[in-house]
Amino acid sequence: MLIILLTFTSLAGDGVRLSPADIERFGQIYGDQAARRLTAWQDLIRDLSDATEQTKLEQVNAFFNQVRFLDDITHWSQEDYWATPVEFLISNGGDCEDFTIAKYYTLKELGVSIDKMSLTYVKALELNQAHMVLTYYPTPDAIPLVLDNLIGEIKTADQRPDLLHVYTFNGDNLWLSKKGRRSQLVGTSDRLQPWVKLQSRVDANNVNLN
Repeated sequence: MLIILLTFTSLAGDGVRLSPADIERFGQIYGDQAARRLTAWQDLIRDLSDATEQTKLEQVNAFFNQVRFLDDITHWSQEDYWATPVEFLISNGGDCEDFTIAKYYTLKELGVSIDKMSLTYVKALELNQAHMVLTYYPTPDAIPLVLDNLIGEIKTADQRPDLLHVYTFNGDNLWLSKKGRRSQLVGTSDRLQPWVKLQSRVDANNVNLN
């Protein structure tokens, strides 16, 4: 468990782009390893700026899948906490929502349209538990690709019979999901309070480690 620590640190940029001064400051607070992870993330964003979308998907998925999986009670002492990408990397841990959020924000920063991405709640049938993945739609009617922390390989949703899709959302909308596809628009994503709170914390450029 992380040592109980409450820190609100103002960042440059939008919570995704960090300056060397930001990283140095975080390193002074959270240690050299945290600073190295943040530096590697910023290097990844820089190096992928001109890459194809497929390469961006593959490299971002692989980068974040190196982070430790830790459930929220163990890691944050909360039943459900959605970490920002910076919090996820500084603490070197998180659950499926945190992996998905970090991939979503990083790919968005790399120019992938949010219309092509959704944060998707599924049931992991083999584990018999709720799970979240990032889905990517090359075209609006395509079967999406699934970026998942459970497996390294990116597969289409129809190649993942172990996942039962429930609903999916992005920065704008919320849909029911069937076999990976957005089957029915049911409202805007601001109906999801954890998502609203997360976005406000990212937009405010704050880090809150408990």
